[in-house]
Amino acid sequence: MDDRKRLFVLRHAKSSWDDPGVDDHERPLAARGRRATEAMAAHVRAHGIEPRLVICSSARRTRETLVGVAPGGQQLIEPGLYSASATDLLQRLRGVPDATESVMVIGHNPALQVLVLSLAETADARWGDSDLEAMRSKFPTGALATLSFDCRWSELAPGRAELDGFVTPKQLQ
Repeated sequence: MDDRKRLFVLRHAKSSWDDPGVDDHERPLAARGRRATEAMAAHVRAHGIEPRLVICSSARRTRETLVGVAPGGQQLIEPGLYSASATDLLQRLRGVPDATESVMVIGHNPALQVLVLSLAETADARWGDSDLEAMRSKFPTGALATLSFDCRWSELAPGRAELDGFVTPKQLQ
């Protein structure tokens, strides 16, 4: 039996800049973003990704990404995630109940990229790991990182997780 916890980190899909007068928090997904959520939804279903808890920024583009990907689980819309730093995200994850086996965070860069790299990179990081190297250079809109770890959520810290996968919408379309 695998007792490892899973963390799925999903950056919102591509947002629209068609109306420059729209407040950043209220920008919707672009057509490309909607296509990306469809591709990611198919990936999530095909790989049996079913987080028990989904924590999502309150920004319109993240909420639309959540609806499009439809990962299931208990879903919480949290305004604090809109401007959260990687440190803020880690602090929020440390508050997840230990009985929760899996969590998906839907949010924004650069915080998501910094969080994943912090959790997955260690002194003996697997140089040559193509997923980790790809993410070091870019965490594109709509991308999903999958991590696993074998500690309590409250003990989650830099270097404590392994990057199990990194997929972008471009790879799926």
